[in-house]
Amino acid sequence: MKKNNNYKPRFHWVYFLPILVLLSCEKQEIAIKPHDPGNVITSSIKLENDYRYQVFFDLETNKVVARNLKTEWDLAFDCSLNGNKVILNSAKYMRAANTQSTNFAAINDTTGYEFKIDMPSGNLDSTAIGNWTPNNVYIIEGGFNELGQHLGFYKFEIIAASTSQFQVHFAKLDGTNDFTMTIPKDNNYNFTFLSFAGTIKNIEPPKEDWDLMFTQYTHYYYDLGTSYLVTGCVTNRHKVLTANVFNKPFESINFDDINQYVFYNNINRIGFEWKEYNYNTGVYEIFYDMNYIIKSTEEKYFKLHFIDFYDTFGVKGTPVFEFQEL
Repeated sequence: MKKNNNYKPRFHWVYFLPILVLLSCEKQEIAIKPHDPGNVITSSIKLENDYRYQVFFDLETNKVVARNLKTEWDLAFDCSLNGNKVILNSAKYMRAANTQSTNFAAINDTTGYEFKIDMPSGNLDSTAIGNWTPNNVYIIEGGFNELGQHLGFYKFEIIAASTSQFQVHFAKLDGTNDFTMTIPKDNNYNFTFLSFAGTIKNIEPPKEDWDLMFTQYTHYYYDLGTSYLVTGCVTNRHKVLTANVFNKPFESINFDDINQYVFYNNINRIGFEWKEYNYNTGVYEIFYDMNYIIKSTEEKYFKLHFIDFYDTFGVKGTPVFEFQEL
């Protein structure tokens, strides 16, 4: 047969079209960038060996944002719009007793009254003053300073509360140092702070600016039915959540773990039990495997654990911790 050099093969679109359809319908893979954790950071907080300071710390910036002597304030007033709760300075082991009386002048003795503490969870429904009524008189025990000296007793009544302020009246139990004051609210803060010396104190930073507070606080042992002053770490009640991670090492905790654990809003979730005093050696020992995942005020997640309670000179009262953004 004679070869036809002008022959050109025909392209059959009818066969190619199904291939185009299949290719156009195939799902394309999208590359997902792995979650990039931050660096492991070591930080320390100096409370002094008598635990005289309260220190506010921000995880995102790795900075101390405020510090005060624990004796600078006595009561704190809820700054939320409809808030009417009052808390005691738990760092001084303060307590309060409801006298069930509205006769301020007649209250001058502590005999026969039941004194209560604010529960360490930070729940505002579990405070010693509780749901007050106007002009109901409370006896407030001023607690102890860093030297263990007792700070006396006071009587206290709330006259009124509104969306913008509290009106209060207080004095020493013998009637001296009598003050009637207006306590303003500022919703940028959790609380406004009052000293029984008759001054409003700037203690806590704006509520968006910090995550942790290192301090003494009053802990209640439910099994023993007693309370005790302890030293540890509490969280900002504004947005901060904490999960305990005690079943894996610090190094192994990653971003995926945030879905494996339950987060809580009680402020003492970290607390003080990451350390224990050894009576044989006379030093505090750290439980390195007590790890925590913290959701910060910026809604970022950090893992944290403690590695020491002493400074470089061996003086207690300096919590040292490692943390990392997940």
